[in-house]
Amino acid sequence: MSKPAELGSLKVGSYIVIDGEPCRIVQMTKSKPGKHGSAKARVVAIGIFDGVKRSLVKPVDAQVEVPIVEKHSGQVLSIMPTGVQLMDLETYEVFEAPLPEDEKLREKLQPGVEVEYWRILGRAKIMRIK
Repeated sequence: MSKPAELGSLKVGSYIVIDGEPCRIVQMTKSKPGKHGSAKARVVAIGIFDGVKRSLVKPVDAQVEVPIVEKHSGQVLSIMPTGVQLMDLETYEVFEAPLPEDEKLREKLQPGVEVEYWRILGRAKIMRIK
Protein backbone atom coordinates (compact mmCIF):
# COMPACT_ATOMS: atom_id res chain seq x y z
CA MET A 1 0.00 0.00 0.00
CA SER A 2 1.25 3.44 -0.89
CA LYS A 3 -0.14 6.92 -1.33
CA PRO A 4 0.78 9.74 -3.71
CA ALA A 5 2.58 12.84 -2.43
CA GLU A 6 4.42 15.84 -3.85
CA LEU A 7 8.19 15.42 -3.92
CA GLY A 8 8.71 18.89 -2.46
CA SER A 9 6.70 18.04 0.67
CA LEU A 10 9.02 15.17 1.69
CA LYS A 11 11.84 15.61 4.20
CA VAL A 12 14.96 13.73 5.26
CA GLY A 13 13.87 10.70 7.29
CA SER A 14 10.59 10.16 5.45
CA TYR A 15 9.92 7.24 3.10
CA ILE A 16 9.57 7.05 -0.69
CA VAL A 17 9.18 4.32 -3.32
CA ILE A 18 12.01 4.34 -5.88
CA ASP A 19 12.04 1.64 -8.60
CA GLY A 20 9.32 -0.27 -6.75
CA GLU A 21 11.44 -0.52 -3.58
CA PRO A 22 10.52 1.30 -0.33
CA CYS A 23 13.39 3.57 0.76
CA ARG A 24 14.24 5.98 3.60
CA ILE A 25 15.40 9.44 2.50
CA VAL A 26 18.90 10.24 3.81
CA GLN A 27 19.70 13.35 1.75
CA MET A 28 17.59 15.85 -0.16
CA THR A 29 18.63 18.99 -2.02
CA LYS A 30 16.40 21.42 -3.86
CA SER A 31 17.57 23.73 -6.63
CA LYS A 32 16.05 27.10 -7.40
CA PRO A 33 13.91 27.49 -10.51
CA GLY A 34 15.84 28.63 -13.54
CA LYS A 35 14.91 30.92 -16.38
CA HIS A 36 13.25 28.14 -18.39
CA GLY A 37 12.33 25.49 -15.84
CA SER A 38 10.93 24.53 -12.52
CA ALA A 39 12.75 23.82 -9.27
CA LYS A 40 14.23 20.33 -9.06
CA ALA A 41 14.75 18.07 -6.07
CA ARG A 42 17.55 15.49 -5.82
CA VAL A 43 16.75 12.67 -3.40
CA VAL A 44 19.23 10.10 -2.09
CA ALA A 45 17.55 7.18 -0.30
CA ILE A 46 18.54 3.79 1.10
CA GLY A 47 16.33 0.73 0.57
CA ILE A 48 14.63 -0.54 3.73
CA PHE A 49 14.84 -4.22 2.79
CA ASP A 50 18.02 -4.43 0.68
CA GLY A 51 20.12 -1.46 1.91
CA VAL A 52 20.89 -0.29 -1.65
CA LYS A 53 21.46 3.45 -2.21
CA ARG A 54 19.13 4.94 -4.83
CA SER A 55 18.82 8.46 -6.18
CA LEU A 56 16.04 10.34 -7.89
CA VAL A 57 15.91 13.74 -9.63
CA LYS A 58 12.49 15.19 -10.40
CA PRO A 59 10.67 18.53 -10.35
CA VAL A 60 9.56 19.58 -6.87
CA ASP A 61 5.87 19.44 -7.84
CA ALA A 62 6.13 15.88 -9.27
CA GLN A 63 3.93 13.18 -7.73
CA VAL A 64 5.80 10.27 -6.07
CA GLU A 65 4.65 7.21 -4.14
CA VAL A 66 5.07 7.15 -0.36
CA PRO A 67 4.80 3.68 1.25
CA ILE A 68 2.46 3.19 4.18
CA VAL A 69 4.47 1.77 7.10
CA GLU A 70 2.40 -0.45 9.41
CA LYS A 71 4.04 -1.18 12.77
CA HIS A 72 2.96 -4.38 14.52
CA SER A 73 3.94 -6.59 17.43
CA GLY A 74 4.71 -10.24 16.96
CA GLN A 75 6.09 -13.26 18.75
CA VAL A 76 8.91 -15.43 17.43
CA LEU A 77 7.70 -19.02 16.96
CA SER A 78 10.82 -20.53 15.42
CA ILE A 79 14.10 -19.54 13.80
CA MET A 80 14.90 -21.23 10.50
CA PRO A 81 18.01 -20.96 8.31
CA THR A 82 16.14 -18.85 5.75
CA GLY A 83 14.10 -16.64 8.09
CA VAL A 84 12.05 -16.25 11.25
CA GLN A 85 8.52 -17.56 11.75
CA LEU A 86 6.41 -14.89 13.49
CA MET A 87 2.90 -14.76 14.90
CA ASP A 88 1.08 -11.42 14.94
CA LEU A 89 -0.13 -10.65 18.48
CA GLU A 90 -3.37 -8.99 17.29
CA THR A 91 -4.57 -11.23 14.45
CA TYR A 92 -2.63 -14.44 15.41
CA GLU A 93 -1.58 -14.73 11.77
CA VAL A 94 1.57 -16.86 11.29
CA PHE A 95 4.03 -15.78 8.59
CA GLU A 96 7.72 -15.80 7.76
CA ALA A 97 10.05 -12.79 7.81
CA PRO A 98 13.70 -12.66 6.71
CA LEU A 99 16.46 -12.71 9.32
CA PRO A 100 17.54 -9.17 10.31
CA GLU A 101 20.94 -7.97 9.04
CA ASP A 102 21.87 -6.48 12.43
CA GLU A 103 24.03 -9.05 14.24
CA LYS A 104 23.05 -7.82 17.75
CA LEU A 105 19.37 -8.14 16.90
CA ARG A 106 19.91 -11.58 15.37
CA GLU A 107 21.63 -12.86 18.53
CA LYS A 108 18.67 -11.85 20.74
CA LEU A 109 16.09 -13.68 18.60
CA GLN A 110 14.77 -16.78 20.38
CA PRO A 111 11.43 -18.59 20.30
CA GLY A 112 8.93 -16.81 22.56
CA VAL A 113 10.52 -13.33 22.26
CA GLU A 114 8.27 -10.38 21.36
CA VAL A 115 9.44 -8.22 18.45
CA GLU A 116 8.26 -5.12 16.61
CA TYR A 117 8.01 -5.66 12.88
CA TRP A 118 7.10 -3.33 10.04
CA ARG A 119 4.90 -4.34 7.14
CA ILE A 120 5.64 -2.27 4.02
CA LEU A 121 4.24 -3.00 0.54
CA GLY A 122 3.28 -6.54 1.61
CA ARG A 123 6.73 -7.40 3.01
CA ALA A 124 7.74 -7.72 6.66
CA LYS A 125 10.95 -6.70 8.43
CA ILE A 126 11.91 -7.20 12.07
CA MET A 127 12.98 -3.82 13.48
CA ARG A 128 13.58 -4.34 17.22
CA ILE A 129 13.01 -6.61 20.20
CA LYS A 130 10.52 -5.44 22.84
